Amino acid sequence: MPLSTVHLLRHGEVFNPDRILYGRIPGFGLSDLGFKMADAAGEFFAQRQADGANVVRLVASPLIRAQQTAAPTSRALDLPIHTEDRVIEAGNKLQGLSKVADHLRQPKYWPLLVNPLKPSWGEPYAEQVQRMREAMDDHRRAAVAEHGEGAEIIIVSHQLPIWVTRREAEKKPLWHDPRQRECTLASITSFDFEGDELVSVRYTEPCPELLAGAANIPGA
Repeated sequence: MPLSTVHLLRHGEVFNPDRILYGRIPGFGLSDLGFKMADAAGEFFAQRQADGANVVRLVASPLIRAQQTAAPTSRALDLPIHTEDRVIEAGNKLQGLSKVADHLRQPKYWPLLVNPLKPSWGEPYAEQVQRMREAMDDHRRAAVAEHGEGAEIIIVSHQLPIWVTRREAEKKPLWHDPRQRECTLASITSFDFEGDELVSVRYTEPCPELLAGAANIPGA
């Protein structure tokens, strides 16, 4: 059974001075710090390739922050960016709001909180996992078919879809405390496969020195 790896790369910091829960709203690109994070990710994968890895495909969410994060890796590895709608940010009925906790004190928002395990305020966790895994499998299989044993792909996505996909892989409940996600900006969550069987999950932070002052809003 051929070995393969999918690296889920979270985008870098976004320019968002009003700390809006931006979700899928267009136009939210990287901050200056976010571009440095994207460069660091590109350097990480360039070094991995130099060390003998076979990174053959680069995929990204259509949102601008993901495309901008993918760009340095595209240049470093001379790979085109495949835009993939299935790895987009989670749908969220609260997007566009700032200071979300304050808004949730208003009765008009209470119906969104009736089932936090689903969650009722946005795209169900299980649906996020399904679309992410379908995209991962389709691109991974294509990479193996084209490049053979050891093919690795990079998918630039968003915190929540990456996190719940990891939790499902580790056989943990999909509901969770957003403050406890191990999925920092520009982090890499890697899934190793033997054939179609997932055999391990790994986590890497290629630029921890850039995280201290970064704005990291759960759900963004």
